Amino acid sequence: MYKVLKGVVAATALVAFAATAAAADIKVIHAGELLAVPGEAPLKNQTIVVVDGRITEVRAGFVAVSEFGEGAVFVDLSKSFVMPGLMDMHVHMQGELSAKADSETLRQSTADIGMKSVHFAKKTLMAGFTTVRDLGAEPTHMYALRDAAAKGWVDSPRIIASAGVAATGGHGDVDGMRHDLLEKYTSRTICDGPYDCRRAVRRAVKFGADIIKITATGGVLSDTNTGTDQQMTDDELREIMDTAHGLGRKVAAHAHSAQGINAALRAGVDSIEHGSYADEESIRLFKEKGAYLVPTLLAGATVVHLANTSDFMSPAIKAKAIRVGGDMADHFAVAYKAGVKIAYGTDSGVSRHGTNAQEAILMHEAGMTASDVLKSATVNAADLVGMSDSLGTIEAGKHADIVAMDASALNDLRELLDIDFVMKAGKIYKNK
Repeated sequence: MYKVLKGVVAATALVAFAATAAAADIKVIHAGELLAVPGEAPLKNQTIVVVDGRITEVRAGFVAVSEFGEGAVFVDLSKSFVMPGLMDMHVHMQGELSAKADSETLRQSTADIGMKSVHFAKKTLMAGFTTVRDLGAEPTHMYALRDAAAKGWVDSPRIIASAGVAATGGHGDVDGMRHDLLEKYTSRTICDGPYDCRRAVRRAVKFGADIIKITATGGVLSDTNTGTDQQMTDDELREIMDTAHGLGRKVAAHAHSAQGINAALRAGVDSIEHGSYADEESIRLFKEKGAYLVPTLLAGATVVHLANTSDFMSPAIKAKAIRVGGDMADHFAVAYKAGVKIAYGTDSGVSRHGTNAQEAILMHEAGMTASDVLKSATVNAADLVGMSDSLGTIEAGKHADIVAMDASALNDLRELLDIDFVMKAGKIYKNK
C-alpha cells in the first residue's frame, strides 16, 4: 500500500510540475553577440532563457527551443548585438525645456502633466532605457507613474522616483512667478536649517520617495541671478544625509561649483549630479567616499545650443547656460581619467526624451572608452541604485531587461541611437 501511495504522490507531483511549466512564460533568445556583463568581453552565439520575467540561464551555443516545452517562445536575435537594458540615472519625465514650457506649466493641470509623463516614459523605453531615476517632478503623479509601470499598466521604464529637498530661494525652489503663485507652488519639502531639513526628508519619505534629491548649489535653469555656488549649508547637508540614510534612502545632489560638490561629498552623498566644476579635492573625496558622478553632458550641450539659437531664456539663465554648459565636458574628462566612478545620466527633460543615447556619444567624445560608457549605463547604474542583484547584467536570477541592435555598440556607440529590440522584465516592448 505504501509503495502504491508513494507512486501516486510522485505521479501527482510530476503532473503538477508539468502544469506549472506549461503555465510559465518562457522565452528562449538566441543572441548572435552577447555582452552579458558590460566591462567584460562579449560572447558569440549564446542562448538566454527567460522564465516569468527572470533570466534562468545563459548557455553557450544556440539551444533548440524544443528543449523548453511546447509553450516556449523563440526570440531570434542571432544576427544582433545583445546587452542589458540601459539605465538613465537622471531624468525629468514630466516635461521638456522649450520656449513654451513655462506657459504650458501654468495652463496644464497636474493630471495633464501626469498624462504627458506617460508619453515621455514610453519614448524613453522605446529608446532602450529600461530603468530610470526621476530626479525632480510633481510627486503625486510621478509616484503613480512609477507604480503603474511596476504593475504593467503603462509602457514605461522601471522608475526610481525622488522627492526634492532644497533651500528657500535656492535651485529647486520655485522662481520667476508673481508672489501669490510663488506661495501657492512652494513645496513643503523646501527647508531652512538642519532640523527643518530633517523634517523635509521625513515628509518626502512618508509620501513615497525612493530617493532624496537635493540641490547643494545653484542651477542653470533657475530664473534668478544667484549663481551656481553652494546654497545648502554644511549642517543642512549633514542632517539630510543622516536622516535619509537612516530611513534607507540614498541621496543624489545636484551640484555645479567645487565648493558645493565637496560639501555634499563630505556630508556623505551617494551621487553628484552634473559635477561641472569638480576640482582636485572633489576627485579625492569622490574616491574616498565611493560616490558616483552622474555627468549629464547632454544637458550641458542642450542648454548651450538653446542659449545660442533661441530667445526664450532670461539673461540670467542664458549667461549660466553658456558658461556652465560649455565647461562640463572638460571637467568630466578629468574626473574620468582620475578614476572617479561614473554612472550614466542625461537630465532628459532638459534635452528631449527618447534621445537619451546621445549622452553616450558625448561621453565618448570626452575621452571615455565605449566599454566604460556601456558599463556606466548598466553595471555602474545598477550599483548606484543598490540593485546589482537584479539589474545591470544578463545573468541567471536577474530581471530580463534586454536590448539589441544591428551591430556592436562596442565598435560604434551610435548603434545605441537606433535600438531594435527592447525587453523589460521579460515582456517584449519593441522588436523591429
